[in-house]
Amino acid sequence: MPAQAKSPQTNFNADVIAKVLIEALPYIKRFSRKTIVIKYGGNAMVDQQLKEGFARDIVLMKLVGMNPVVVHGGGPKISELLARIGKESRFVKGMRVTDSETMDIVEMVLGGLVNKEIVNLINRQGGSAVGLSGKDGEMIRARKLSFTANELDQEASEIIDIGHVGEVASIDTAVVDMLISGNFIPVIAPIGVGDDGLSYNINADLVAGKLAQVLQAEKLIMLTNTPGVLDASGNILTGLSASEVNRLIQDGTIHGGMVPKINSALDAVNGGVKTCHIIDGRLQHAVLLEIFTDKGVGTLIHGKKA
Repeated sequence: MPAQAKSPQTNFNADVIAKVLIEALPYIKRFSRKTIVIKYGGNAMVDQQLKEGFARDIVLMKLVGMNPVVVHGGGPKISELLARIGKESRFVKGMRVTDSETMDIVEMVLGGLVNKEIVNLINRQGGSAVGLSGKDGEMIRARKLSFTANELDQEASEIIDIGHVGEVASIDTAVVDMLISGNFIPVIAPIGVGDDGLSYNINADLVAGKLAQVLQAEKLIMLTNTPGVLDASGNILTGLSASEVNRLIQDGTIHGGMVPKINSALDAVNGGVKTCHIIDGRLQHAVLLEIFTDKGVGTLIHGKKA
C-alpha cells in the first residue's frame, strides 16, 4: 500500500509553529542572561488557567536563559480575609488603611498564602522558585507614608495617618542577586521594614518599579486588567517616550488608577531600565507574547526623549 501524503492542515500547522519559533529566536538571544522584573497582579492572579499559564511563562523564560524576578500583589485576597473576620477595608487615595491588626493579615496573606501559592505554581511547572518578603535580609527598607488633608481636598492641613503603609526608602538586592546566581526564580511580597522595626505594606507597582531600577533590569513588565494605555477612542498607545507619557497625564488621557502605575514605569525607565511594558494579564500567555513576538502586546514605554 502506498504511503499516504500528509494533509495540508498538518503542513500548515508545522509552518505556523516553525514561524513562531523563528520569530522568538532573536529575542531569546537578545535577552539571555538579562534580568526582567514582572509585576504580577489583577485577574491573572485569580483565574486558575491564567495562573498556571503565567507560571509556565516564567519557567520558560528561565529555561531559555533569562532571569525573571516576580513581584506580586494580593489586594483582593486581603480584602476577602478581612471581610471573613468582620473587618472593613478602607482606602485613602487607593492605599489601604492598615492598622496593626490589618498589617498582621496583610503579612499573612502576602508573605504567606499568596507568595507560597505562586512559588508552588512555578515549581510544579518545572521551575525553582523561592519566596521572599521584603523583610528578608532587610531587602526593602520602608518609609512611613502619610497624606496631608490638603492632598485629600480637605481644608485643614493636618497629617492623615493611614497606619502601616509605606513607600520604598531603599532596596538591597543582595538576596535577589544570590538567588539569581544560583539559578532560582525570586518571588517577592511587597512588605518592607522601617527604621522603627515595624512592617509596612507597600504598593506592589512601586516595589516592582524601584526593584527594576536598582537591578538595572532589561525590562519591567506590569500585568494589569486593561489592554494597556488607551487613547480617548479606546485604542492602545505604545512606543511612548517618557515625555509623551507626561503629556498624556497632563491632558487627562492617563488618569485614575493608571497614574501611579505609569509613574512607577516612568521612574524605572528614567532610572536606567530599558523598557517598561504595561500588558493585559487577562490574556493567556501575555508575558510570552510581549517578550517573544515582533508586535508584542500592550503599551511599551521607553526613556528616550520624544
